[in-house]
Formats: sequence, structure tokens, C-alpha cells
Amino acid sequence: MKTGRVIFFINVMLILGAWTAPEKPTPLKLALLKYGGGGDWYANPTSLSNLSKYCNKELKTQIDPNYATVEVGSAEIFNYPFVHMTGHGNVVFSDMEAQNLRQYLMSGGFLHIDDNYGMDPFVRPSLKKVFPESELVELPFSHPVYHQKFDFAQGLPKIHKHDNKPPQGFGLFYQGRLVVFYSYECDLGDGWEDQEVHKDPEEVRLQALRMGANLIHFAFAQ
Repeated sequence: MKTGRVIFFINVMLILGAWTAPEKPTPLKLALLKYGGGGDWYANPTSLSNLSKYCNKELKTQIDPNYATVEVGSAEIFNYPFVHMTGHGNVVFSDMEAQNLRQYLMSGGFLHIDDNYGMDPFVRPSLKKVFPESELVELPFSHPVYHQKFDFAQGLPKIHKHDNKPPQGFGLFYQGRLVVFYSYECDLGDGWEDQEVHKDPEEVRLQALRMGANLIHFAFAQ
């Protein structure tokens, strides 16, 4: 087993409570991806904290709600099995950053990209730089990511209007493993935010959190 995969295995086991270290481990964190290009990577500052708390409650995970911020090209990214990326605009990866992200995903990492509106034209070519040999494909509603603890028979829930198109979930695969999940025309991250931020109905927020919990469980269990 390669070193990168060993690190991810231990991290995942700690999060799921399936492995006990000799001393009580520091709770692991989700990570927010900081990228260049001028896009607001820092959007939705309360979303990952709320998702962590929800997963701890519903999935019995042990995730620190104080999420980390990690740069695309940093070696620190390998400390986090689940990385979340969001924003409204431009995304730029340098060659070094693209290679680092590629290695992270090949080693067992998982990237969730959530288009916060206006990100789509920029994130697709950036992903192509990371995996030039692969294409984003729309996942069928039967894909396991929609059927973890919570069942989404019609795929992603619609959280915000955007261009009023149906929400779509796209995937990028490496050696048969889903390494990137891209939620488009959905805005899960807005649904994870504190209620007073967007004033979404509680049922809408609940659907967003449930789908987020599915992503976490799928990423850690696959």
C-alpha cells in the first residue's frame, strides 16, 4: 500500500470511528480549497462547519466543525480525505497545482466542487488540466452517491434557482473510482449555511445537508 493511501486509510478510519489510536486522536477536519484566479473560494463560510455537525449527529462521524483551509498546491491537502471547492467566478490552477491536486485524487482523496453560480465556465477547463485524459460525466440517479443513508431518487435537490435549470451531478473517475463530484445548478453549500444567511426554508436546508452527508459517507466508505 502506497504511503499516500496509508495516510488516507488512517484518516478515514478515524473519522468513521472504526480505528482507535493508542491515545485519543485529534478530530479530523473537512477542508475548503483555496485557489487562484480571483474567484471567491471563501464563499459560504458557515457551510462546512454545519455539514460537519450534521454528519456527526446523523452518521456518528467524528469531524471537527472547525474546518481547514488548504491551497491547491500545498502538501497539506493530503491530510484531508474530503476537500470542498466553491465560488462564483474564475478558477486558475498552475501546472504545479494541477499536478498536486491530481496526485491527491489519485492517492485516495475526494474533491466536491459546488458551483455557487458562475463557476462552471472556469472550473471545467481547470479540471481538464488536472485530468486531461478524463471527462466529467453526468451521474445517473441510480449512482450510489444518491443512495447512502439518505435516498435521492431524482438526484440532487434543487436549493437555489440560479438559471432555473434542473440540478445536475457530474463525476470524474480515476481507475473506476469517483474522485470528483461536481454539483451544478444546485448550490448545496448555500443550503448548508446558517439559516439566516439565505433564509432558505428548513426543509430545503435539510435536503442540502442530507445530500452533503451522502457525499461524506460515500467519499469515506468507497
